[in-house]
Amino acid sequence: MTVHEVSRRTGVSIRALHHYDRIGILHPANVSAAGYRLYDDTDLERLQCILLFKELEFPLKQIGAILDSPAFDRERALEQQITLLEMKKEHLEGLIALARGIKTTGERSMNFTAFDTTKMDEYAKQAKELWGNTREYQEYEGKSEGRTKEEGLSIAAGLMAVFSEFGKEKHTDPAGSKAQELVKKLQDYISHNYYACSKEILASLGTMYVEESSMKRNIDEAGGEGTAEFAFQAIQAYCG
Repeated sequence: MTVHEVSRRTGVSIRALHHYDRIGILHPANVSAAGYRLYDDTDLERLQCILLFKELEFPLKQIGAILDSPAFDRERALEQQITLLEMKKEHLEGLIALARGIKTTGERSMNFTAFDTTKMDEYAKQAKELWGNTREYQEYEGKSEGRTKEEGLSIAAGLMAVFSEFGKEKHTDPAGSKAQELVKKLQDYISHNYYACSKEILASLGTMYVEESSMKRNIDEAGGEGTAEFAFQAIQAYCG
């Protein structure tokens, strides 16, 4: 899809999409020979995540760092967003009921409880603290600070190169020596470029590699179909 088509489909302005590309949080999958940005379904999934975190009032720079972190859990983010939207819905229904009551009775109302957003604001604050204050996120943000767009893309490509190596071994025993060496290489790469990757974190990442659709697709594109599943099994064996 072109940037105009994405804008029409999502309601996000062309200007905003250009800005997201400029600051590095949403790059189009391809650029045509004529220089037009071209987006695919994976890009739209990422755009959804960006908009969800914007609802939680995260700054764009922080959203980009969270989404690029190997520890990002999309399902957990969606659960938080659902909860926040339900709270907003309840808040709006309370305001509608108040307005209707005033209209129906024609009487003044001194009830201001419907305007109270304390509970909703507190939940949003807790969600922001959860994503922004983890040790892994802080370490990742520190390591990524000052990196250029090209450096960030190079590191991401390096991670996919490791998965490409997994793909070459996917027909072997995931508990075998070669597969286990690759798991150690993956762990070291994450620790060096993102944050200290303990076995507990690595095990969680392994589960995400097969359960998070866009991540699974990217890994399978790097190493061939079945690579994400093989990497998951190898990580399970490595982490016990």
